[in-house]
Amino acid sequence: MKTKDWFTDWFNTSYYHTLYKERNDGEAQLFMKNITSFLNLPKTTHILDLPCGKGRHSVFLNSLGYTVSGGDLAENSIKAAKKFENDTLQFKVHDMRKPFNHTYDAVFNLFTSFGYFEDDKEDILILNNIKQGLNKGGVFVFDFLNAEKVRLNLVTSETKTVDNITFNIKREIKEGFILKHISFFADGENHSYTERVKYLDLAKMTSFFNEVGFTITNVFGDYDLNTYEAKTSDRLIIIAK
Repeated sequence: MKTKDWFTDWFNTSYYHTLYKERNDGEAQLFMKNITSFLNLPKTTHILDLPCGKGRHSVFLNSLGYTVSGGDLAENSIKAAKKFENDTLQFKVHDMRKPFNHTYDAVFNLFTSFGYFEDDKEDILILNNIKQGLNKGGVFVFDFLNAEKVRLNLVTSETKTVDNITFNIKREIKEGFILKHISFFADGENHSYTERVKYLDLAKMTSFFNEVGFTITNVFGDYDLNTYEAKTSDRLIIIAK
């Protein structure tokens, strides 16, 4: 029996981590270096990485000298991340639809970890929780796919073999969502999951940010912090206060 939310189900499997095991840590670290430098964040900054997955961004931010808290809904990911804990790096299971019981100097929402929900009200609720969880003068870093480039360059079908598992991947844009259907055979049975992320372009995200009272200060199009171009940028990165 699948759980209601696709991400609760899929993100908690070992297969999710197998499929994405070759994610580019160098690229992630470059982004963290660039963004903390651009924001001129003092080392006293307490950063919340939400959701944090297995903690790859959190661990690197902590290595730069920051106090970091990581929260994620996937218990398996938090269990893996906890191996890296120290006095200034802590992880816990947290649903970003729930308010925080702590406030932070900065909140980072990275690697397209937003827009999972049918109702815009839930996306707004998450942004409002983040805003309420920021100290006065705090900063929010939002890193999302560039929906328009995805639409213009959609790879509708591909196959990837990782650790002797062949993942069949099909993509489509339907009813306001970018869908990624993943099917494979492993451990004696067939599996299928669908990643579902809302089609959120700059205009839509700006309306969300305005609704909760965020002020957008910068918009970038990649991890080198180049100017955002709707048709060609790899990412939609928004800095808000």
